[in-house]
Amino acid sequence: MPELEPTVELNEGFSSPGATTPEWSAVREVLTASEMFWLSTTRRDGRPHVTPLPAIWHDGALHICTGAQEQKAVNLAAEPRCILTTGTNEMNSGLDVVVEGTAVRITDQATLRQLAKLWKSELDWDFAVVDDGFDDGAGHIALVYAIAPAKVLAFGKGEPFSQTRYSFS
Repeated sequence: MPELEPTVELNEGFSSPGATTPEWSAVREVLTASEMFWLSTTRRDGRPHVTPLPAIWHDGALHICTGAQEQKAVNLAAEPRCILTTGTNEMNSGLDVVVEGTAVRITDQATLRQLAKLWKSELDWDFAVVDDGFDDGAGHIALVYAIAPAKVLAFGKGEPFSQTRYSFS
């Protein structure tokens, strides 16, 4: 899928005077370079569920994988809208990024093969492509999802602090 360019809006109410918006390329670099994200989903009864997991930025979307019986897969089957966050644990430096989107199952074999190569090159995880997603070689099948951003929030930390919204149509 071709990567979309977002519309950009600085939230001046939550930004330091004189703050500017980070370029989308800087935000995309955080999404590309980060290995670990926090996935937030919603359980059927409305309670939140948050878990850390690796994600791969590719073709304008974050990609994750999980076992079909894991809570996050059960949650995504019932409610595919979710949030992925990444950034730093520091107060005065870095860029924290929040991605809101809808998880879509990936079953296309060519796309799965491409993603398996990325998991190997970026995370050194070996996956064989099977009908349902990835096989880790020990018989565990992982479902693969793409989460294209509908909205991204970027929080620049350190003076000047900034809060920027990137919207995708």
